[in-house]
Amino acid sequence: MLTVVAKVRAKPGFEEAVLAELTALVAPTRAEEGCINYDLHRSQTEPAVFLFYENWTTREALDKHSKSPHLTAWGKKQAEMLVHGVEVNLFDMVSIAPWIK
Repeated sequence: MLTVVAKVRAKPGFEEAVLAELTALVAPTRAEEGCINYDLHRSQTEPAVFLFYENWTTREALDKHSKSPHLTAWGKKQAEMLVHGVEVNLFDMVSIAPWIK
C-alpha cells in the first residue's frame, strides 16, 4: 500500500473555485482501480489550504491516476489558481512491533 498526502494553497480570491475543482476530483478518483481511499480536507485555520489523504494499492495505480483525464484537466488549471502547485508526499506505513502500545 502507498499513502499520498497532497497539499495545495489557493491564490487569494480562488479559494472557492479551488474547492469546487478539488471536490470534482473525488468521485472519479474513488472509482479508479487501485484507489483505497481519496479524502479531501480543508484547513480549519487557513481556508486557502487543502489536503488530500490517499491510499493506493500500488505505485502503478497511483501513476495511472496521475494520467487520468480528470487529473490532467485539473493540472491545466493549477497555475492560475494555486500559489505553488501541488506538494505531493509519498509514504509507506511503518510497522510497529505488536507488543509496543
